[in-house]
Amino acid sequence: MAVAHKRGGFGCPIIGQLALFEGGTLSHLSGLSASAKVPGMSPSSAFNPVFARQGTTIFTVMSALASEHKAVNLGQGFPDLDGPQSIRAAAAKVLMEGPNQYPPMPGMAELRRQLAAHAKRFYGLDYAWPDEVLVTSGGTEALTAAILGLTGPGDEVVLIEPAYDSYRPIAEAAGATVKTVTLAPPSFRLTYEMLASAVTPRTRLIMVNTPLNPIGRVFDAAEMAAIARALRESNAYAVCDEVYEHLTYDGRPHISLATLPGMRERAVRVGSAGKIFSLTGWKVGWLTGPRELISVIAKAHQFLTFTTSPALQLGVAHGLAHEMDTAVALAARLQDNRDLLAEGLAEIGFDVLPSEGTYFLTAGISGLTNEKDRAFCERLAREAGVALIPLSEFFSGPSRPDTYVRFAFCKQRAVIEEALSRLKAHFKHV
Repeated sequence: MAVAHKRGGFGCPIIGQLALFEGGTLSHLSGLSASAKVPGMSPSSAFNPVFARQGTTIFTVMSALASEHKAVNLGQGFPDLDGPQSIRAAAAKVLMEGPNQYPPMPGMAELRRQLAAHAKRFYGLDYAWPDEVLVTSGGTEALTAAILGLTGPGDEVVLIEPAYDSYRPIAEAAGATVKTVTLAPPSFRLTYEMLASAVTPRTRLIMVNTPLNPIGRVFDAAEMAAIARALRESNAYAVCDEVYEHLTYDGRPHISLATLPGMRERAVRVGSAGKIFSLTGWKVGWLTGPRELISVIAKAHQFLTFTTSPALQLGVAHGLAHEMDTAVALAARLQDNRDLLAEGLAEIGFDVLPSEGTYFLTAGISGLTNEKDRAFCERLAREAGVALIPLSEFFSGPSRPDTYVRFAFCKQRAVIEEALSRLKAHFKHV
């Protein structure tokens, strides 16, 4: 699907990306509908109801508004600068010289070796690259394979909300029952008691996302210890979505659950080259974990994408071997972007919450409007020329907070400055 690159009236890059999740999965295809009629068959019997009831995602809605109104798009979380040239050159060389045939289903050996070395270098974790490392077509495919491989009918999956939007439908499609733990603003802190109330003897998985998309929380040592305790007292495993592992700010460490006592055998870790190297379109992800879990996840993976481009895999292997200093330095640049955005939003009247990691910053809107977050975001795209994401879209329950919005600051500094300029001009006249 094409990505439309436009320029706004002020000369800044505007990106309108239609019908896409942040992870790159299609939310709606023109001409197809969950309500499509099949002669002699109702939609409920014709389609998988989990996917048939899925609506158009908020990312599609807001990006369409951004395109229509030439808005600066701070909604979708993808960088507008490509990653290191040496990684792209390494992949291009393989593309031209080969190999270009099917690579091994678990991934190219060179990449799996580098992924095992990466886990050892940054976390002191020892994984055997032949059977404890699995390469996937992006982090979302890794999550899908893990959920499908480790759960089934009768199982329960615990989500910590706000949550990345792929977790729930995949768990439900696997036949599992989803239970939620809801973090509350403004602190969005997690406690053992919250987890204990959701975990039962039927709980098979706890989905752990830190650094946490969409709110930019990084779970601290006490919160990670609470997760580990809940796991030890249950029959559950953890799928740890750590795609933003190198994007933490103010010296705050990322704590991988697998490093805690007794957790290596209870956790699989999901990573993403797209987030580490700002190459989101490559869709190269991976899982590391105990061989008993990786083995069954690999059996799900073989029927999803089976494998991933060898050129891109070897490009990522080059990056892990030679460009990690660049990747780690990216956090400093994004921290500067965060600070610029936070200061400007506070001046306007947004209630800016701390952003401890990821691409995202959350801000309250109660001091600016009586509207709910979605109406506010839609109006701002039309009237101010800035596209945001309402935070309530990442919650499922009736108690979802509806007075917060999410900004993405993984953009060029000029784009953030233009967005702030438009917002200041808009609220000056409101």
